[in-house]
Amino acid sequence: MANSKYEYVKSFEVNDEVMSPNLIVVRINGCDFRRFSEVHEFERPNDETALNLMNACAISVLEEYPDIVFSYGFSDEYSFVFKKTTKFYQRRASKILSLIVSFFSSIYPTKWKEFFPQKEMRYPPTFHGRVICCATIEVLQEYLSWRQNECHTNNQYNTCLWKLVESGKTEKEAQEILKGTQKQEKNELLFQQFGVNYKKLPEMFRQGSCVFMKQEEDIAKYSENGTPVKRLRRKARIVHSENVAGRSFWNVHQNLLKDIGGFAEDNGKINPDYIRSFLFENKLMPSTWIVIRIDGCHFHRFCDVHAFEKPNDLQALNLMNSCAMAVLKEFQDVMFSYGVSDEYSFVLKKDSEFFQRRASGIVSAIVSFFSSMYVMNWKSFFPEKELKYAPSFDGRAICYPSSEILRDYLSWRQVDCHINNQYNTCFWALVKSGKSKSDAQNTLKGTQAREKNQMLKQFGIDYNALPAMLRQGSCVFRLKEDVVIHDNGACVKKVIVDYCNIIEPSFWEAHPGIID
Repeated sequence: MANSKYEYVKSFEVNDEVMSPNLIVVRINGCDFRRFSEVHEFERPNDETALNLMNACAISVLEEYPDIVFSYGFSDEYSFVFKKTTKFYQRRASKILSLIVSFFSSIYPTKWKEFFPQKEMRYPPTFHGRVICCATIEVLQEYLSWRQNECHTNNQYNTCLWKLVESGKTEKEAQEILKGTQKQEKNELLFQQFGVNYKKLPEMFRQGSCVFMKQEEDIAKYSENGTPVKRLRRKARIVHSENVAGRSFWNVHQNLLKDIGGFAEDNGKINPDYIRSFLFENKLMPSTWIVIRIDGCHFHRFCDVHAFEKPNDLQALNLMNSCAMAVLKEFQDVMFSYGVSDEYSFVLKKDSEFFQRRASGIVSAIVSFFSSMYVMNWKSFFPEKELKYAPSFDGRAICYPSSEILRDYLSWRQVDCHINNQYNTCFWALVKSGKSKSDAQNTLKGTQAREKNQMLKQFGIDYNALPAMLRQGSCVFRLKEDVVIHDNGACVKKVIVDYCNIIEPSFWEAHPGIID
């Protein structure tokens, strides 16, 4: 990032490294997935196609990130277990969490049509997540037992509930009937009233799904004489096991023993409160401005693969802006956002209690929604261009104690926008004139802003006449005076994107409601 007098704001960023030898688990859950399931008319209590879509997303995550060696999921939840020696993103919790949630959220709408070819996705799903630090292999074992027990308990309850509803009971009446019932009583109710043997239901519903990678021989090519040449490749396997934390399942898979460790004995009684003590929670300081900054992951490659224009692709920037506008419409606690290139900063109001100010919940929900919106909106901005692979974004939460420091943070980002854009405009003008990238870098080395402007004039480019979005970045905020009335009668402030100088006080004086 470029140097400026505002760079002191970086000192407010905190290090959230998960120290070795803790095992890292990332668990993600759907946000308000009941509503998502109802809107998209999923079957109750289980939609097999929707569960297979979740499993396909989990497979993609393991294929994308080799440091994840095991995952377990059911319903709208998935847990991803990293190998014990992982150095992924220097073991920084916020980076790891946001990347996994972002990639999963991007993959979900990407694969939707494979599983629901006749069904339109009405709106993008959102997932939130958290990091669990397992101090020992025994903690991981108990964590997996806990999640599988939750799978069984919830599925048995929901199977009873929806059978009662199908028989004519209201949902409230069904809940009253099931209140206080034990597992055996639920099994008897299913069998005696509905002829359902719970143990005969599909294993995926009762036991959840395990996804892990296994080394398998595959034919890589054929030699000249037609003999197959085989290579070991990582291939995903989906398994449904009655006890994912049992030695009989875990200890027969050599890759799990090697990368994570073995279970010495089987679990006894599950103690969820013990497991919850290992949940990695970082509550953000009260009465501070919360900024969630997200950045595209390996976006240089993403831009090259999708043939974005250099140095700036206006459609790609407008796509980013559309996602930022959607975030402000979806999350009312987000007051303002500023974006440039593949980066966006979202400012939450000072007294926000969004996710009880848990950094993991806030970061993951915003990154997830932004990522899925990017995929959903792609065709609106690139109708002739196929999205070749799902993008991902990493994110972090930073707290700023005063409006002055918050404004300095935003000024820092705008200064960075100008310096980087001026450099890139010169760089690509030189490259397009015939210079190699190395020569262009050497030509620009040590040059100041005035020299770059003079250089651009040689190519017929007046830097100050370039679109304001390129030079100043994009601001997304609500207009205090403009109100949009929805069909349901709700009144909300209109969200707009503008290209303003936010370093000078004039912008903030003109919009006093953004940062009070």
